[in-house]
Amino acid sequence: MLGLFLFSPWPRETAALTGAGLLLMSRKLHSNKMLGLVDWELLVLFIGLFVVNEALRQTGITADAMARLAAAGVDLGRPAALFAATFVLSNVVSNVPAVMLLLPAATHPLSGPLLALVSTFAGNLLIVGSIANIIVVAAARRQGVDIGWRTHAAVGVPVTGATLLICALWLALRAM
Repeated sequence: MLGLFLFSPWPRETAALTGAGLLLMSRKLHSNKMLGLVDWELLVLFIGLFVVNEALRQTGITADAMARLAAAGVDLGRPAALFAATFVLSNVVSNVPAVMLLLPAATHPLSGPLLALVSTFAGNLLIVGSIANIIVVAAARRQGVDIGWRTHAAVGVPVTGATLLICALWLALRAM
């Protein structure tokens, strides 16, 4: 699959579907067992995130929100404003949808690294800040380990603060 993604002219979705089809035809692992390994709830969650983001884009709600922020003096094209918006939005809608929503405002040369770093680090603050957190908490629960909001925050808040401080300093040095 990696070879197809990197060196093939095939579209990624075609390569992925071809790989999935080949796996489903395997005689060593039956299809029903393989499909039983799929985390369907997580898959539905991701599908829902993409559907909602596309609906927000098509209705113009995100463009309108960005225009209102700009009218209020918050220019998401500036790194400091994008940093803050990414931090807040990552913990409201999770980090992947936050990046998807903020991509149209990512016009500064540092916007790519900024979105990647800030959304990833901000996602550690709360359980809902990252789909990865939700996956880990659910997997831990299945193993009998309960990770609640306070337990997560006891580690997440200081880690997020420290990593975002380092990130802000690095971005400030890069902007000079």
